[in-house]
Amino acid sequence: MQIRDVLARGRPTFSFEFFPPKTDEAAQQLEQTIADLRELEPSFVSVTYGAGGSTRERTIEIVSRIKRDRGIEAMAHLTCVGSTREELRDVLARLRDAGIENVLALRGDPPKGQTAFTPVDGGFQYADELVSFIRGIHQAGLCVGGACYPEKHVECSNPAVDLMNLKQKIDRGLDFVITQLFFNNQHYFDFVGRARRIGISVPIIPGIIPITNAAQIERLTMMCGATLPYDLAAEVHRRRDDPKAMLELGVAHATAQCIDLLLRGAPGIHFYTLNRSAATREIYSALRKTGFTNREVTSGSEVVSV
Repeated sequence: MQIRDVLARGRPTFSFEFFPPKTDEAAQQLEQTIADLRELEPSFVSVTYGAGGSTRERTIEIVSRIKRDRGIEAMAHLTCVGSTREELRDVLARLRDAGIENVLALRGDPPKGQTAFTPVDGGFQYADELVSFIRGIHQAGLCVGGACYPEKHVECSNPAVDLMNLKQKIDRGLDFVITQLFFNNQHYFDFVGRARRIGISVPIIPGIIPITNAAQIERLTMMCGATLPYDLAAEVHRRRDDPKAMLELGVAHATAQCIDLLLRGAPGIHFYTLNRSAATREIYSALRKTGFTNREVTSGSEVVSV
């Protein structure tokens, strides 16, 4: 099943993102998380590619196994980092052979120790080139998603330029986009409004992460350029040494975000799980109790700022 067809059904999608584990203990944790979240019947799950393409083999193996053994629609992240065109062609062929119909096309982060992205000889500099490459090979045979940044990409100094870069990427063949994490919903709705005004019409799925660890969220926001509202940042600081209180805060804030997003027409929610299930399960349970998991939506109908 292609994700664009799931989005066209008129109900909010709920999806989870995982990353390939680096240790046996982490692998066991991921398997338990997948088992726990499978009970929620997600619309799809995605598996990241790792900095510098370092987890390529594990990404292929995990998405293939999730689709084959768990019966969950899976999407593989695919980046430009460290790969030639022929290597990317081979990865796409292996994914298709495994029955994977969805790919998230990304430029990717520079390998560890490097501050600037440099393509390999025979590789791609930008994600829009990767999108064109995928479309040229598989045309409509693959559903292709991409990333977007409500508070702009950290490497782009001009939000308008960043948005035009996104439009170029979408014009090359993206079916939908998923946002980077954010904690103030107005950033999302302002971004959607700007996107619609320049002719971007694909579904824009908000990416949400529940705060469970102060140091972790501070590191993530610094990496991706997201900002914490002042009051939320103050509460994170106050609870940083109390894991239970931090979890309660993270679940409450993320749940409020999701309810507001869905009420105002967001096409779904993509949860950045960090390979943990507890917070996501609590949020989803709250949404299910209040009826949001069955709410009708119209793709592209987000209420936005003028």
